Amino acid sequence: MLLHELQSLFQRDLNRLKQEIEQYKDEQTIWRIDKDIKNSAGNLTLHLIGNLNHFIGVVLGKTDYIRNRDLEFSMKDVPRSELVTNIEETASMIEKVLSKLPETVLPEEYPVIVFDKKTSTQFMLVHLVTHLNYHLGQVNYHRRLLDN
Repeated sequence: MLLHELQSLFQRDLNRLKQEIEQYKDEQTIWRIDKDIKNSAGNLTLHLIGNLNHFIGVVLGKTDYIRNRDLEFSMKDVPRSELVTNIEETASMIEKVLSKLPETVLPEEYPVIVFDKKTSTQFMLVHLVTHLNYHLGQVNYHRRLLDN
């Protein structure tokens, strides 16, 4: 049952992320930083794509995605169309992986230690959806502040 709710939340928030990126009037503003805003919406998007593809795709789905976390924050000027395509592909990957994951795996130990101690798969998936939502809020704020 929780997997269904998590799938819905991931799809909802990835769709919202896609909409945020599409709403920028000026594509260059996606990459803008200003004053105390340290991460652009583009870099936050790359970070979310990398994070979800690694922790859901690679760890749970055994995909062949290779994450380069440093590039998530250093790459610039990736075209909006590429960001949107990558968001859509990430949403599709999550749907495939979570639809094949049995509910019985949720209380089991997540296969990789991410924090300072072992956690359950359920805890990690809830963390990932809240992490997505946190950065989605930052992207929304970035767009409203800098894309005027």
